[in-house]
Amino acid sequence: MKTVKEVSDLTGISVRALHHYHKIGLLNPSEITDAGYRLYDHKSIEKLQQILFFKELDIPLKDIKEIMDSPSFNKMKALKKQEKLLVLKRDRLNDLIDLINKTIKGENSMSFKEFDMSEYFNALEEFKKEHKDKIIKAYGSINKYNEFIEGLKSKEDTANKIAKMAITQYGSIEKYVEAMKKNWQNDKMFTKAEQYDEFKRDLLEDKHPKLRELYKKLVSDLSKDPSSKEIQQVAEEITNIAKKDYEIFKADMGDDYWYYMVRLYLVLPDWIKAVDSKYGDGSSKFIGKALKSYLGDNKPKLEVLYKNLTSDLNKDPHSKEIQEIVQKIVNETEKQLKVLKRDEGENYWGYTAEQYLSDPTYIKVMDKKYGNGASKFIGEALKFYSKNN
Repeated sequence: MKTVKEVSDLTGISVRALHHYHKIGLLNPSEITDAGYRLYDHKSIEKLQQILFFKELDIPLKDIKEIMDSPSFNKMKALKKQEKLLVLKRDRLNDLIDLINKTIKGENSMSFKEFDMSEYFNALEEFKKEHKDKIIKAYGSINKYNEFIEGLKSKEDTANKIAKMAITQYGSIEKYVEAMKKNWQNDKMFTKAEQYDEFKRDLLEDKHPKLRELYKKLVSDLSKDPSSKEIQQVAEEITNIAKKDYEIFKADMGDDYWYYMVRLYLVLPDWIKAVDSKYGDGSSKFIGKALKSYLGDNKPKLEVLYKNLTSDLNKDPHSKEIQEIVQKIVNETEKQLKVLKRDEGENYWGYTAEQYLSDPTYIKVMDKKYGNGASKFIGEALKFYSKNN
Protein backbone atom coordinates (compact mmCIF):
# COMPACT_ATOMS: atom_id res chain seq x y z
CA MET A 1 0.00 0.00 0.00
CA LYS A 2 1.19 3.51 -0.82
CA THR A 3 0.06 6.85 0.57
CA VAL A 4 -1.08 9.75 -1.60
CA LYS A 5 2.36 11.36 -1.17
CA GLU A 6 4.16 8.18 -2.22
CA VAL A 7 1.92 7.77 -5.28
CA SER A 8 2.54 11.43 -6.13
CA ASP A 9 6.30 10.96 -5.89
CA LEU A 10 6.14 7.77 -7.96
CA THR A 11 3.97 9.13 -10.80
CA GLY A 12 4.61 12.87 -10.80
CA ILE A 13 0.89 13.52 -10.34
CA SER A 14 0.21 16.15 -7.70
CA VAL A 15 -1.51 15.24 -4.44
CA ARG A 16 -4.19 17.79 -5.32
CA ALA A 17 -4.86 16.02 -8.63
CA LEU A 18 -5.14 12.62 -6.90
CA HIS A 19 -7.63 14.13 -4.45
CA HIS A 20 -9.62 15.48 -7.41
CA TYR A 21 -9.60 12.06 -9.13
CA HIS A 22 -11.04 10.61 -5.92
CA LYS A 23 -13.66 13.33 -5.66
CA ILE A 24 -15.01 12.74 -9.20
CA GLY A 25 -14.88 8.94 -8.80
CA LEU A 26 -12.18 8.46 -11.43
CA LEU A 27 -9.63 6.83 -9.11
CA ASN A 28 -10.75 5.73 -5.67
CA PRO A 29 -8.22 4.77 -2.97
CA SER A 30 -8.01 1.08 -2.13
CA GLU A 31 -8.48 1.95 1.50
CA ILE A 32 -9.04 4.97 3.74
CA THR A 33 -7.59 4.69 7.24
CA ASP A 34 -9.40 5.70 10.42
CA ALA A 35 -7.24 8.81 10.40
CA GLY A 36 -8.53 9.67 6.92
CA TYR A 37 -5.38 8.80 4.96
CA ARG A 38 -5.86 7.50 1.42
CA LEU A 39 -3.97 4.30 0.55
CA TYR A 40 -3.43 2.83 -2.91
CA ASP A 41 -2.56 -0.77 -3.78
CA HIS A 42 -0.84 -2.10 -6.91
CA LYS A 43 -4.16 -2.45 -8.79
CA SER A 44 -5.06 1.20 -8.12
CA ILE A 45 -1.67 2.37 -9.36
CA GLU A 46 -2.12 0.30 -12.53
CA LYS A 47 -5.46 2.02 -13.07
CA LEU A 48 -3.78 5.40 -12.57
CA GLN A 49 -1.27 4.49 -15.27
CA GLN A 50 -4.15 3.71 -17.64
CA ILE A 51 -5.75 7.07 -16.81
CA LEU A 52 -2.48 8.85 -17.58
CA PHE A 53 -2.29 7.15 -20.98
CA PHE A 54 -5.75 8.53 -21.79
CA LYS A 55 -4.76 11.97 -20.49
CA GLU A 56 -1.71 11.97 -22.75
CA LEU A 57 -4.15 11.69 -25.66
CA ASP A 58 -5.95 14.85 -24.43
CA ILE A 59 -9.14 12.98 -23.51
CA PRO A 60 -11.15 14.88 -20.84
CA LEU A 61 -11.37 13.30 -17.37
CA LYS A 62 -15.15 13.00 -17.69
CA ASP A 63 -14.76 10.91 -20.86
CA ILE A 64 -11.96 8.83 -19.33
CA LYS A 65 -14.24 7.93 -16.42
CA GLU A 66 -17.08 7.01 -18.77
CA ILE A 67 -14.78 4.82 -20.88
CA MET A 68 -13.24 3.00 -17.89
CA ASP A 69 -16.57 2.55 -16.08
CA SER A 70 -18.17 0.99 -19.16
CA PRO A 71 -19.01 -2.74 -18.75
CA SER A 72 -17.43 -3.33 -22.15
CA PHE A 73 -14.10 -1.74 -21.15
CA ASN A 74 -11.20 -4.08 -21.95
CA LYS A 75 -7.84 -3.06 -20.50
CA MET A 76 -5.66 -4.87 -23.06
CA LYS A 77 -7.67 -3.58 -26.03
CA ALA A 78 -7.50 -0.07 -24.60
CA LEU A 79 -3.72 -0.35 -24.19
CA LYS A 80 -3.32 -1.43 -27.82
CA LYS A 81 -5.46 1.50 -28.98
CA GLN A 82 -3.50 3.88 -26.78
CA GLU A 83 -0.23 2.57 -28.16
CA LYS A 84 -1.43 3.14 -31.72
CA LEU A 85 -2.54 6.72 -30.97
CA LEU A 86 0.61 7.56 -29.02
CA VAL A 87 2.76 6.28 -31.90
CA LEU A 88 0.88 8.61 -34.25
CA LYS A 89 1.43 11.47 -31.82
CA ARG A 90 5.14 10.60 -31.52
CA ASP A 91 5.53 10.54 -35.29
CA ARG A 92 3.84 13.93 -35.54
CA LEU A 93 6.25 15.39 -32.93
CA ASN A 94 9.22 13.82 -34.72
CA ASP A 95 8.12 15.50 -37.95
CA LEU A 96 7.93 18.84 -36.16
CA ILE A 97 11.41 18.34 -34.66
CA ASP A 98 12.79 17.51 -38.12
CA LEU A 99 11.18 20.65 -39.51
CA ILE A 100 12.74 22.75 -36.75
CA ASN A 101 16.17 21.26 -37.43
CA LYS A 102 15.83 21.94 -41.16
CA THR A 103 14.80 25.53 -40.43
CA ILE A 104 17.80 26.01 -38.10
CA LYS A 105 20.09 24.75 -40.86
CA GLY A 106 18.51 27.20 -43.30
CA GLU A 107 16.95 24.46 -45.44
CA ASN A 108 13.45 25.86 -45.11
CA SER A 109 12.70 29.56 -44.79
CA MET A 110 9.00 29.38 -45.72
CA SER A 111 6.55 30.99 -43.28
CA PHE A 112 3.93 28.55 -42.01
CA LYS A 113 1.84 31.17 -40.24
CA GLU A 114 -0.99 30.93 -42.77
CA PHE A 115 -0.96 27.14 -42.41
CA ASP A 116 -1.23 27.13 -38.61
CA MET A 117 -3.67 24.29 -37.95
CA SER A 118 -3.81 24.66 -34.16
CA GLU A 119 -7.19 26.40 -34.26
CA TYR A 120 -8.58 23.65 -36.49
CA PHE A 121 -7.35 20.89 -34.19
CA ASN A 122 -8.60 22.78 -31.13
CA ALA A 123 -12.04 22.94 -32.77
CA LEU A 124 -11.98 19.18 -33.37
CA GLU A 125 -11.21 18.66 -29.68
CA GLU A 126 -14.05 21.00 -28.69
CA PHE A 127 -16.48 18.93 -30.71
CA LYS A 128 -15.80 15.99 -28.38
CA LYS A 129 -17.33 17.96 -25.52
CA GLU A 130 -20.11 19.74 -27.39
CA HIS A 131 -21.27 17.12 -29.90
CA LYS A 132 -20.41 13.77 -28.34
CA ASP A 133 -23.56 12.01 -29.61
CA LYS A 134 -22.99 13.24 -33.17
CA ILE A 135 -19.34 12.15 -33.09
CA ILE A 136 -20.26 8.65 -31.95
CA LYS A 137 -22.88 8.41 -34.72
CA ALA A 138 -20.44 9.70 -37.34
CA TYR A 139 -17.28 7.81 -36.25
CA GLY A 140 -18.58 4.88 -34.23
CA SER A 141 -16.84 5.84 -30.98
CA ILE A 142 -14.81 8.59 -29.30
CA ASN A 143 -11.69 6.42 -29.68
CA LYS A 144 -12.12 6.25 -33.45
CA TYR A 145 -12.60 10.02 -33.54
CA ASN A 146 -9.37 10.43 -31.56
CA GLU A 147 -7.62 8.17 -34.08
CA PHE A 148 -8.95 10.39 -36.87
CA ILE A 149 -7.53 13.52 -35.19
CA GLU A 150 -4.15 11.95 -34.43
CA GLY A 151 -4.02 10.62 -37.99
CA LEU A 152 -4.47 14.15 -39.33
CA LYS A 153 -1.81 15.50 -36.99
CA SER A 154 0.68 12.81 -37.99
CA LYS A 155 0.27 13.37 -41.73
CA GLU A 156 1.76 16.73 -42.64
CA ASP A 157 0.63 16.48 -46.28
CA THR A 158 -2.97 15.93 -45.23
CA ALA A 159 -2.89 18.81 -42.75
CA ASN A 160 -1.38 21.13 -45.36
CA LYS A 161 -4.04 20.04 -47.87
CA ILE A 162 -6.80 20.96 -45.39
CA ALA A 163 -5.08 24.28 -44.70
CA LYS A 164 -4.85 25.13 -48.41
CA MET A 165 -8.50 24.17 -48.90
CA ALA A 166 -9.53 26.37 -45.96
CA ILE A 167 -7.62 29.38 -47.28
CA THR A 168 -8.75 28.93 -50.90
CA GLN A 169 -12.41 28.17 -50.19
CA TYR A 170 -13.08 30.17 -47.02
CA GLY A 171 -10.39 32.86 -47.06
CA SER A 172 -8.61 31.72 -43.89
CA ILE A 173 -8.38 28.81 -41.47
CA GLU A 174 -10.19 30.96 -38.92
CA LYS A 175 -13.21 31.39 -41.23
CA TYR A 176 -13.13 27.69 -42.09
CA VAL A 177 -13.22 26.75 -38.40
CA GLU A 178 -16.18 29.09 -37.81
CA ALA A 179 -18.07 27.55 -40.74
CA MET A 180 -17.17 24.06 -39.54
CA LYS A 181 -18.58 24.83 -36.08
CA LYS A 182 -21.77 26.22 -37.62
CA ASN A 183 -22.18 23.15 -39.84
CA TRP A 184 -21.66 20.79 -36.89
CA GLN A 185 -24.28 22.63 -34.85
CA ASN A 186 -26.76 22.16 -37.69
CA ASP A 187 -28.68 18.91 -37.30
CA LYS A 188 -29.90 18.71 -40.90
CA MET A 189 -27.03 16.64 -42.31
CA PHE A 190 -26.98 14.26 -39.34
CA THR A 191 -30.76 13.90 -39.47
CA LYS A 192 -30.66 12.96 -43.16
CA ALA A 193 -27.93 10.39 -42.50
CA GLU A 194 -29.96 8.89 -39.65
CA GLN A 195 -33.08 8.74 -41.83
CA TYR A 196 -31.15 6.94 -44.56
CA ASP A 197 -29.80 4.49 -41.97
CA GLU A 198 -33.30 3.90 -40.60
CA PHE A 199 -34.62 2.94 -44.05
CA LYS A 200 -31.69 0.62 -44.78
CA ARG A 201 -31.90 -0.99 -41.34
CA ASP A 202 -35.65 -1.60 -41.72
CA LEU A 203 -35.06 -3.34 -45.04
CA LEU A 204 -32.30 -5.61 -43.76
CA GLU A 205 -34.15 -6.43 -40.52
CA ASP A 206 -37.62 -6.83 -42.11
CA LYS A 207 -39.13 -4.13 -39.87
CA HIS A 208 -41.59 -2.94 -42.53
CA PRO A 209 -43.98 -5.88 -43.23
CA LYS A 210 -45.25 -4.65 -46.61
CA LEU A 211 -41.78 -3.84 -47.95
CA ARG A 212 -40.54 -7.20 -46.68
CA GLU A 213 -43.16 -8.96 -48.82
CA LEU A 214 -42.47 -6.80 -51.87
CA TYR A 215 -38.69 -7.21 -51.79
CA LYS A 216 -39.02 -10.98 -51.43
CA LYS A 217 -41.42 -10.99 -54.38
CA LEU A 218 -39.03 -8.80 -56.40
CA VAL A 219 -36.06 -11.19 -56.01
CA SER A 220 -38.01 -14.46 -56.12
CA ASP A 221 -36.66 -15.17 -59.62
CA LEU A 222 -33.49 -13.33 -60.64
CA SER A 223 -33.66 -14.77 -64.15
CA LYS A 224 -36.57 -12.46 -64.97
CA ASP A 225 -36.16 -9.19 -66.86
CA PRO A 226 -35.91 -6.32 -64.31
CA SER A 227 -37.70 -4.05 -66.79
CA SER A 228 -40.61 -6.46 -67.42
CA LYS A 229 -44.17 -5.36 -66.63
CA GLU A 230 -44.46 -7.87 -63.75
CA ILE A 231 -41.26 -6.65 -62.03
CA GLN A 232 -42.03 -2.99 -62.73
CA GLN A 233 -45.36 -3.29 -60.90
CA VAL A 234 -43.49 -4.46 -57.80
CA ALA A 235 -40.91 -1.68 -58.25
CA GLU A 236 -43.74 0.86 -58.41
CA GLU A 237 -45.26 -0.41 -55.15
CA ILE A 238 -41.88 -0.31 -53.39
CA THR A 239 -41.22 3.23 -54.60
CA ASN A 240 -44.63 4.51 -53.54
CA ILE A 241 -44.46 2.94 -50.06
CA ALA A 242 -40.93 4.19 -49.43
CA LYS A 243 -41.93 7.74 -50.36
CA LYS A 244 -45.10 7.52 -48.25
CA ASP A 245 -43.68 5.96 -45.07
CA TYR A 246 -40.13 7.37 -44.77
CA GLU A 247 -39.39 11.00 -43.97
CA ILE A 248 -36.13 11.05 -45.94
CA PHE A 249 -38.09 10.55 -49.16
CA LYS A 250 -40.98 12.88 -48.28
CA ALA A 251 -39.17 16.09 -47.28
CA ASP A 252 -37.27 18.62 -49.41
CA MET A 253 -35.29 16.87 -52.16
CA GLY A 254 -37.06 13.59 -51.28
CA ASP A 255 -37.12 12.43 -54.91
CA ASP A 256 -33.40 13.10 -55.17
CA TYR A 257 -32.69 11.06 -52.05
CA TRP A 258 -34.71 8.15 -53.45
CA TYR A 259 -32.74 8.32 -56.69
CA TYR A 260 -29.45 8.07 -54.77
CA MET A 261 -30.87 5.25 -52.63
CA VAL A 262 -31.62 3.30 -55.81
CA ARG A 263 -28.05 3.88 -57.00
CA LEU A 264 -26.69 2.30 -53.82
CA TYR A 265 -27.96 -1.10 -55.00
CA LEU A 266 -25.76 -0.77 -58.08
CA VAL A 267 -22.58 0.96 -56.88
CA LEU A 268 -22.02 0.78 -53.10
CA PRO A 269 -19.99 -2.37 -52.26
CA ASP A 270 -21.04 -2.62 -48.59
CA TRP A 271 -24.73 -2.23 -49.40
CA ILE A 272 -24.51 -4.70 -52.31
CA LYS A 273 -22.82 -7.22 -50.01
CA ALA A 274 -25.48 -6.78 -47.29
CA VAL A 275 -28.41 -7.13 -49.74
CA ASP A 276 -26.85 -10.13 -51.52
CA SER A 277 -26.23 -11.76 -48.14
CA LYS A 278 -29.94 -11.41 -47.33
CA TYR A 279 -31.52 -12.34 -50.66
CA GLY A 280 -28.81 -14.18 -52.60
CA ASP A 281 -25.96 -13.32 -54.99
CA GLY A 282 -26.96 -10.82 -57.65
CA SER A 283 -30.03 -9.61 -55.75
CA SER A 284 -28.75 -6.09 -55.15
CA LYS A 285 -27.97 -5.43 -58.81
CA PHE A 286 -31.35 -6.91 -59.81
CA ILE A 287 -33.21 -4.65 -57.33
CA GLY A 288 -31.18 -1.64 -58.48
CA LYS A 289 -31.93 -2.28 -62.14
CA ALA A 290 -35.63 -2.80 -61.45
CA LEU A 291 -36.01 0.38 -59.40
CA LYS A 292 -33.84 2.37 -61.81
CA SER A 293 -35.95 1.19 -64.74
CA TYR A 294 -39.09 2.38 -62.93
CA LEU A 295 -37.46 5.77 -62.26
CA GLY A 296 -36.96 6.21 -65.99
CA ASP A 297 -35.71 9.70 -66.82
CA ASN A 298 -36.66 11.11 -63.42
CA LYS A 299 -33.20 12.20 -62.30
CA PRO A 300 -32.21 14.92 -59.81
CA LYS A 301 -31.99 18.34 -61.39
CA LEU A 302 -28.24 18.56 -60.80
CA GLU A 303 -27.66 15.21 -62.52
CA VAL A 304 -29.53 16.50 -65.59
CA LEU A 305 -27.66 19.82 -65.57
CA TYR A 306 -24.23 18.20 -65.39
CA LYS A 307 -25.26 15.84 -68.19
CA ASN A 308 -26.27 18.85 -70.30
CA LEU A 309 -23.05 20.65 -69.41
CA THR A 310 -20.90 17.78 -70.70
CA SER A 311 -23.07 16.76 -73.66
CA ASP A 312 -20.52 18.18 -76.12
CA LEU A 313 -16.97 18.51 -74.78
CA ASN A 314 -15.85 20.24 -77.98
CA LYS A 315 -17.76 23.39 -77.05
CA ASP A 316 -16.08 26.41 -75.51
CA PRO A 317 -16.49 26.18 -71.65
CA HIS A 318 -16.44 30.01 -71.58
CA SER A 319 -19.28 30.38 -74.07
CA LYS A 320 -22.58 32.00 -73.15
CA GLU A 321 -24.45 28.71 -73.70
CA ILE A 322 -22.23 26.77 -71.29
CA GLN A 323 -22.12 29.56 -68.73
CA GLU A 324 -25.93 29.66 -68.66
CA ILE A 325 -25.92 25.97 -67.67
CA VAL A 326 -23.24 26.68 -65.06
CA GLN A 327 -25.43 29.43 -63.60
CA LYS A 328 -28.29 26.93 -63.26
CA ILE A 329 -25.93 24.46 -61.55
CA VAL A 330 -24.83 27.18 -59.14
CA ASN A 331 -28.43 28.20 -58.39
CA GLU A 332 -29.58 24.62 -57.77
CA THR A 333 -26.54 23.78 -55.60
CA GLU A 334 -26.91 26.90 -53.50
CA LYS A 335 -30.62 26.17 -53.09
CA GLN A 336 -29.76 22.72 -51.72
CA LEU A 337 -27.04 24.10 -49.44
CA LYS A 338 -29.58 26.58 -48.08
CA VAL A 339 -32.04 23.77 -47.32
CA LEU A 340 -29.29 21.87 -45.49
CA LYS A 341 -28.03 25.08 -43.84
CA ARG A 342 -24.46 24.46 -45.00
CA ASP A 343 -21.76 27.15 -45.08
CA GLU A 344 -19.36 26.23 -47.89
CA GLY A 345 -17.29 29.43 -47.93
CA GLU A 346 -17.05 32.54 -50.07
CA ASN A 347 -14.98 30.90 -52.82
CA TYR A 348 -16.74 27.54 -53.01
CA TRP A 349 -16.92 27.56 -56.80
CA GLY A 350 -13.31 28.61 -57.32
CA TYR A 351 -12.11 25.82 -55.07
CA THR A 352 -14.50 23.29 -56.65
CA ALA A 353 -13.18 24.25 -60.10
CA GLU A 354 -9.62 23.50 -58.98
CA GLN A 355 -10.74 20.10 -57.72
CA TYR A 356 -12.14 19.20 -61.13
CA LEU A 357 -8.93 20.41 -62.79
CA SER A 358 -6.32 18.83 -60.51
CA ASP A 359 -7.71 16.27 -58.07
CA PRO A 360 -7.10 12.71 -59.44
CA THR A 361 -10.25 11.34 -57.78
CA TYR A 362 -12.50 14.01 -59.28
CA ILE A 363 -10.92 13.54 -62.70
CA LYS A 364 -11.28 9.76 -62.64
CA VAL A 365 -14.93 9.82 -61.51
CA MET A 366 -16.08 12.60 -63.87
CA ASP A 367 -14.25 11.25 -66.91
CA LYS A 368 -15.71 7.81 -66.31
CA LYS A 369 -19.20 9.23 -65.92
CA TYR A 370 -19.25 11.81 -68.73
CA GLY A 371 -16.33 10.92 -71.03
CA ASN A 372 -12.60 11.63 -71.26
CA GLY A 373 -11.85 15.28 -70.64
CA ALA A 374 -15.16 15.94 -68.85
CA SER A 375 -13.54 16.86 -65.54
CA LYS A 376 -11.26 19.40 -67.19
CA PHE A 377 -14.22 20.83 -69.14
CA ILE A 378 -16.33 21.22 -65.95
CA GLY A 379 -13.36 22.71 -64.10
CA GLU A 380 -12.67 25.32 -66.79
CA ALA A 381 -16.37 26.24 -66.99
CA LEU A 382 -16.63 26.66 -63.22
CA LYS A 383 -13.33 28.52 -63.00
CA PHE A 384 -14.48 31.03 -65.62
CA TYR A 385 -17.78 31.48 -63.76
CA SER A 386 -15.99 31.98 -60.44
CA LYS A 387 -13.61 34.60 -61.84
CA ASN A 388 -16.46 36.56 -63.41
CA ASN A 389 -18.80 36.37 -60.41
